[in-house]
Order: sequence, then C-alpha cells, then structure tokens
Amino acid sequence: MEIELISFDLCPFVQRAVIMLREKQIPFAIQYIDLQQPPAWFLEISPTGKVPLLRWNGEVLFESAVICEFLNESYPPSLHPDSALARAKHRAYVEFSSFLLGVQYAASLAKTAEEYTKQRAVLQQELAKLEVHLNEVAHFDGYEFCLVDVAFAPLFMRLALLDQAAPENSLSSLPKMAAWSARLLAMPSVQASVIPEFKARYFSHFKAGGSYFAGA
Repeated sequence: MEIELISFDLCPFVQRAVIMLREKQIPFAIQYIDLQQPPAWFLEISPTGKVPLLRWNGEVLFESAVICEFLNESYPPSLHPDSALARAKHRAYVEFSSFLLGVQYAASLAKTAEEYTKQRAVLQQELAKLEVHLNEVAHFDGYEFCLVDVAFAPLFMRLALLDQAAPENSLSSLPKMAAWSARLLAMPSVQASVIPEFKARYFSHFKAGGSYFAGA
C-alpha cells in the first residue's frame, strides 16, 4: 500500500492528516510543495488547488476532514464515538475548529496593532464559546483521543505561537481549554506533525507578509 501526503509545511489542515497517520502508526511519505507556485501535476489532481492531498493506492483524496474520516474508517480502532448522535456532534466541533483556525489566521495576518487587537478580541470571544462545553477530562469528550482532538491540536499550536509574540495569553481565562491544549501539545503524534523548524518558519513567513504579531 502506497500512501503519500501532499503538503505545505505551515498548513494546519495538513497537520491534522499527519496527526492521524502518526497516531494510527500508518507508514506514509510526505511531499512539500510551494502553494504560491504549485507544480502543474498538483493542479491537475487537486480540484480546489489546496492541501492536503492524500494519494492512497493510486487514488487521490482532498479536504482534511474527508482524509481524516477515511483514515479513521480504514485503519482501526476508530477515533469516533459509537453513537450516531455523538459522532454528529463531534463532526460539528471539527467544523468549529476550522472556523476558529480562520479567526486565528486573520489575527496572524493583521498588519497594524489596531487590527491585531480587534482580531484577537474576536478570537477570544469565539474561544470562550467552546470553554463552556468542555469537560475536565483528558481529551475533548472523555479519556480517549478522538477526531476532535486531531482537529484542534493545530489550532492550539498556533495559539501558543501568537502568545509567545505578544503579552496576551489566549487561554489564561479558559482553564479547561488550557489543560486540554497542554495535553494535546505534549503528545508525540502532535509534536511530530510539523517540520522541526516549524516555529522559526512560521514567524518568518508572517513577518515577510508584514504581519504585526510576527514583527512585534
């Protein structure tokens, strides 16, 4: 079985797929491309022009949520709960994590202190909505690692980088989320889901684009 992940080295959605592959101990290869100048072969097989793409036994899958669901179904044990209702709720929170990544990305792109402060306020407001739904357990919905954990780990990694560059602490007023984040970021599958120079690469990428937070 040949499994290859097509990636951009800073993409949080690719990171989800890497976490799944590593958590399930699935052998795979990874190929990094430049999304600003994508190769022709990539555009031919990617309907959206986005990463991740998963090449699996000659077939191509796109969209991180779809890739993670496919890997979860194909390589047991499942990281989804047993009941249909619980699975639906988990999938809804995976979607919410994607929305939060968009808000976090907007804060990272902000070029002025005023815009950055505005976007950080929006981010805090949205994060607070999740805190009230969390339990004081090891993972999102209990003591077993699940697909919602996979989806949120890239967000928490990027929040930690935002916090390193500014006096704000995204999770200081959200104790359950802070504990959840710390547990996820300590997991070997999460730590190994990015390139070794991820932090430096992340800051240099946004600084080159005139980001306020990266230049602060």
